[in-house]
Amino acid sequence: MNKQELIAHVAEASGMKKTDAANAVQAMIDAIGASLKSGQDVKIAGFGNFQVAKRAASMGRNPRTGEPVQIPAAKLPKFKAGKALKDMVNAA
Repeated sequence: MNKQELIAHVAEASGMKKTDAANAVQAMIDAIGASLKSGQDVKIAGFGNFQVAKRAASMGRNPRTGEPVQIPAAKLPKFKAGKALKDMVNAA
């Protein structure tokens, strides 16, 4: 499912217009991104948790030349599925 399909599903399930559903989906994505950017975790009961993990700087190698390359430290978004979502996916 891509973003447009998600918007169509939200619009159909909620009885909203597609433009309103698109605004709602985008607002949710923006809110999650803003919270993660500010260092806050996002916990959605029954769905899962979004958090920011820190990756330390490290040395790697350029696969073409074999030269050592410095890989900078970075922050990565991570998602851990909640029990209800896991159960939904694994339901027979």
